[in-house]
Amino acid sequence: MTLKSQLQTTLADLAPFAQGSQSIAVSEAGQRLSADVVALDALALSFDHFALTSIPLAAASLDQLKKVADALSKRLTYLLEPISPIEVDADQCVVQLRSNPPQRDDNGTRYYELLVRRGGELSLRRFQKEPGGVRGTIPAHVTREVFLRLADDFSTVAR
Repeated sequence: MTLKSQLQTTLADLAPFAQGSQSIAVSEAGQRLSADVVALDALALSFDHFALTSIPLAAASLDQLKKVADALSKRLTYLLEPISPIEVDADQCVVQLRSNPPQRDDNGTRYYELLVRRGGELSLRRFQKEPGGVRGTIPAHVTREVFLRLADDFSTVAR
């Protein structure tokens, strides 16, 4: 059973909720997907954190991580903003991607941040920075279909 199908079954088994948090984790063929869901209804959900850990990527070189980051930026065209690499940290062996351009309005700036790290971890979060304020995480709101597609895309590029 693929990560996507396991995740679909897990979501179907959860009762809808609007408050609190539900941690989800599924594993398959050297990959583990986890997410912290903070709201769920029949069509959509909100999550604070979405991550995939991949054993095949655990010892990846920086060049391999860059290729994974590039593949993700090409696949994740269905999010609110396009994602593109913004920084490569050779010392920590991390590739950072962000919304480009981020969403801006009178309430501040909102954007996705995706990290591809040595050790095989790919993680996605949504952030907000209010004018003159500090940066903080906010829930990402997606349809169930988009959530499942994220799982499939992360799994595919991390093989």
